Amino acid sequence: MRLCMFHPLEHPMERGWVGRIEDDHVVHLAAQTLQAFFTGGGTAREHAVYPRAGVRLLAPVLHPPAIRVFDAARSFAFANPAAIVAPGVDVPGVSGLELHARLAVVVGAEGAIGGFSLFSEWRDPARSAPKDRDFALGLGPVVLTEEDFGLGEPEGVVRVDGAEAVRATFAAFDWEDALRFAAEGTMLLPGDLLAGPALEPVAVPSGSRAEIDVAEIGTLNASVARG
Repeated sequence: MRLCMFHPLEHPMERGWVGRIEDDHVVHLAAQTLQAFFTGGGTAREHAVYPRAGVRLLAPVLHPPAIRVFDAARSFAFANPAAIVAPGVDVPGVSGLELHARLAVVVGAEGAIGGFSLFSEWRDPARSAPKDRDFALGLGPVVLTEEDFGLGEPEGVVRVDGAEAVRATFAAFDWEDALRFAAEGTMLLPGDLLAGPALEPVAVPSGSRAEIDVAEIGTLNASVARG
């Protein structure tokens, strides 16, 4: 199942509605958030149907309770939940930015995997750590449930202004073990994000457009705005 948060183009909303994407249309589901959809058992009453071309996809989780970014098994750093941005935004970067493309798990009910999405960690080489990665974390465009995605090693492609910069397989990562590790001594909440190890970093000049593409999930794009 391909889940999303969206709004019709003629009715902009910050948070949007929960939707299920089917071919060239989006079905509006009766849930306040994607987190509520998961905790409600993964089902919801259906509302109106919209053509895919008539909606804008938003960040699937706008305000995650927590974000854990893994660069290796059983080793993560916390990231800023307020830095989540939607697909297609302009990210400020006067002298260009570095893009770290990742897969992410959205936690569902009872600490289980709700689904998979794309996660773009933007870093600013002009800022010192940890503020170099504290300002923009892209998420989207959809959340693909585990039964449709599996736990394999999907291929990811990063393009800058349409030119391929990186094509590589996301390394095998034990998501279930990462969930167990993250939950030790605490509780994972619906909407928590776990981002896995990144592909090779890509430099994105100011004024350029970058995208991460994973065939099973879709394309997450953003532009680096000129100063």
